[in-house]
Amino acid sequence: MRIGVPREDRAGERLVAATPRTVAKLRDLGYDVVVERGAGTAATFTDAAYEVAGATVADRADVLGCDVVTTVTLPADTSALAPGATLVAMMSPHGDAALAERLAAQRVTGLALDAVPRISRAQALDVLSTLSNVAGYRAVIESAEEFGGMFTGQVTAAGKTAPANVFVIGAGVAGLAAIGTASSLGAQVRAFDVRPEVGEQIESMGAQFVQAAGAAQEVSTDGYARELTAEQERLTEQMYAEQTAWADIVVTTALVRGRAPRTITAAMVAAMKPGSVIVDLAASGGGNCELTVPGERVVTDNGVVVLGWTDLPSRMPQHTSQLFGTNVVHLMALLTPGKDGQLVLDLDDPVQRGMTVAHDGEVLWPPPPVAVSAAPAAPAAPVETPEEAAARQAAEADAAQRRARRRSVLYALGAVLVALGITVSPPEFLGHFTVFALAVVVGYYVISNVSHSLHTPLMATTNAISGIILVGALLQIGDASWLVTSLAFVAATVAAINIFGGFLVANRMITMFRKEV
Repeated sequence: MRIGVPREDRAGERLVAATPRTVAKLRDLGYDVVVERGAGTAATFTDAAYEVAGATVADRADVLGCDVVTTVTLPADTSALAPGATLVAMMSPHGDAALAERLAAQRVTGLALDAVPRISRAQALDVLSTLSNVAGYRAVIESAEEFGGMFTGQVTAAGKTAPANVFVIGAGVAGLAAIGTASSLGAQVRAFDVRPEVGEQIESMGAQFVQAAGAAQEVSTDGYARELTAEQERLTEQMYAEQTAWADIVVTTALVRGRAPRTITAAMVAAMKPGSVIVDLAASGGGNCELTVPGERVVTDNGVVVLGWTDLPSRMPQHTSQLFGTNVVHLMALLTPGKDGQLVLDLDDPVQRGMTVAHDGEVLWPPPPVAVSAAPAAPAAPVETPEEAAARQAAEADAAQRRARRRSVLYALGAVLVALGITVSPPEFLGHFTVFALAVVVGYYVISNVSHSLHTPLMATTNAISGIILVGALLQIGDASWLVTSLAFVAATVAAINIFGGFLVANRMITMFRKEV
């Protein structure tokens, strides 16, 4: 089968759905790739580079006549697609009710890349996360261009400058990218999200997690966030007013099903400092800020700049196209189980079914709900009478007292046994035992207080310690005492498992961050 990659026909679009590197991967799956002339020019990819990668460069009619056509956005001339063809693109099926009917009438299979279910197995196909990551990064770059100062604080002979204050609304992919970029530039960053579970992620990126008591967002069955209720909006609005007045730069990212909820009012903007910047990443859905104009730069009466750019990923076309093309490769790998260049659509697979808009002349949109987790819902807690609650509390207190007494007895017996062992043991045993006890206590308190982000380097340290244990155990194997030999064999076995297992895990994690050649 042939995969066609046409040039994007949306005005100002610089992205392309396949790069020379991803073309080579599509060919490894058994496909022939046909690229329209000039399709990658705006993203710095020449026709010659595509030909070197094994693609055929042709005119638009030949490209649109391929068995599979992949684009970034929906092509304007879908009528040129061949019956039975498969179109892979971002289609915004939520906002175009007639799209599925048009594709079904043409007997074209439509796979919407922006409708991938938000489940773990589909993350490699999620182009929205790819574009959001780039947009979050670029949003901070754009704000730095507009802001009249430096992000990081400076201490010089000429005086001292304070770091910029950045407030990020939303800790999804775009929000976390913005947080990481602003933090790396030296700004003081605060971030808010109505999902309290992302607080640890925000703080791990170097930002302060701002919370609004009583606001907690739910997640729908397909993994997308639900809209805020009226009460949640009221509680968060109070916090938004405080944080926007504090911030020099505000980045908003709230977008639900293509629609942007209003988070920043004109009154909040009026209370911001002159020279402040708002970058509205939800401008394509109408904007989170009341003063946002999609695609335009607005300067308010009090000197606040509101950026409503809708093409932030396209402003970094080379890397964005590479990431987008990799998402397409992952999708085609899923659809080509035999790696023989034959596309097989499995509608029993919730990932494939969730993004299928039309197939074989039938309208398949909207898809059935996809469960995010198979875990059963927690049963409702039974209502207790005051008498039952008092009896339960008394029983729990009695059980706690029994456990405390049992622990005290066990500790006392342990202390007696240790004292007897020290009394009858050789003099050198006391020194070894003291070192062992101190090592246990110190090791417990050190490891229990280590941040999760440092567990990988900590594992490398434990590998080194295990290496020392392994050397010592090997020296003791063959001792005249069978007990010493047995303990040495057990120690050598456990240490070897820890060493090799640790290196395997570390190598796998390093591979995740290794650059592709």
